[in-house]
Amino acid sequence: MIYFTADLHLDHENIIRHCKRPFSGVAEMNRALIDNWNATVTAWDEIYILGDLTMRPAPVAHGYLSRMCGKKYFIRGNHDKFLNDFEPYERDFIWVKDYFVLKHSGRKFVLFHYPIAEWDGYFRGAVHLYGHIHNSRTSGERANAAGGLAFNVGVDVNGFRPVSIDAIMSMAEAREQQ
Repeated sequence: MIYFTADLHLDHENIIRHCKRPFSGVAEMNRALIDNWNATVTAWDEIYILGDLTMRPAPVAHGYLSRMCGKKYFIRGNHDKFLNDFEPYERDFIWVKDYFVLKHSGRKFVLFHYPIAEWDGYFRGAVHLYGHIHNSRTSGERANAAGGLAFNVGVDVNGFRPVSIDAIMSMAEAREQQ
């Protein structure tokens, strides 16, 4: 299976308040995010992380990643400074990129940390997956501005767990039929 996620913000105390996450502190949030991840993703699955894993240094990021299942692909987010010193741990990811187009079941999936107004294949059924906007007051307005087949895969709007490509394809097909 293929999964997507974004905006975990592990160890980020302020994100709990900022996004009204239902956790009493970072230890509870980190545990829930990792437990939900591992209850969803197996060691054989692929998972695309669309940025903002943690603002902590590379050894801390590696510690989290080593506890999380799946073959990990990483799209850089604006808070992923750990990548600047990540060379000793580069095997944690299959690759790290800024932007990626995944082809699956005859459809393009454009992966980028930020929501964008138009993307490769926008008028031909391509799906855009993003994070960054969490669940803030204006996130719905910003997501609607992206329009088309754009979906936020961030944890704040997906039950604090990764979302499968099958779920994304079902949502895209439902939106196309509207």
